[in-house]
Amino acid sequence: MTVAPLPPILKVTSLRKHFGEHVVLASVSLTLPRGSIISVLGRSGTGKSVFLKCLAGLLKPDAGEVRYEMGLLEGFGQRCSYLFQGNALFDSLTALENVALPLEQTTRLRPRDIAQAAGDALKSLGLDEFKDYFPAQLSGGMQKRLALARALVTRPELVLFDEPTAGLDPPARNTVFEMIVRYRQKFDFTALVVTHDISEALAASDRVALLEEGRIYFEGTPAEFAASDDCIVRSFNDNIVTLPTGLDK
Repeated sequence: MTVAPLPPILKVTSLRKHFGEHVVLASVSLTLPRGSIISVLGRSGTGKSVFLKCLAGLLKPDAGEVRYEMGLLEGFGQRCSYLFQGNALFDSLTALENVALPLEQTTRLRPRDIAQAAGDALKSLGLDEFKDYFPAQLSGGMQKRLALARALVTRPELVLFDEPTAGLDPPARNTVFEMIVRYRQKFDFTALVVTHDISEALAASDRVALLEEGRIYFEGTPAEFAASDDCIVRSFNDNIVTLPTGLDK
């Protein structure tokens, strides 16, 4: 008996976004298989973050459609989560309070249940001993884990990562992608990552997409991307110094 494949968790069709006369997204279509890690690559200014913000509802597309499973994308705060570039942690809130915030905003849980869930999320990412610390008291790597704990506390099915390695040195960038792979397995979410980090993305992702001139120019496996003879794809591959290995997907 053949088991039917799971429906895609998200399907984007002909998404358009412009600012005045400047067209950022001309017609973006992309399908996200459930349980996968998909990285969207592209040059600076090609609209990767704009694309992600349209999916999250932070920007309103001018045309096109975003479908979550079999229906229109609704209830983003309950079923999906967004990890902002630069973490976007609140300096005046403790680690526990930062993680509790999405539950306070999107659920009707009692305060003690929220505190319990936030504490469990911190513990899952090895931060339970630092629940009363403020973000400035944590290292850069710990801040990244804190932001991920906040993104995962609602137990989302889809997590959108906006340049999660921005401003980090190469070893730290690799660590962040390892973290995404590890916790994707542990929490069973689908990850969509927009990034400049080609080497790390190819090592960690199940599929990659290349955004070029407002459209998905290439979409396929990391091996297909690395082997492509297309001149635009090659221009990205030629800038890869080394491809990290050893990430267990």
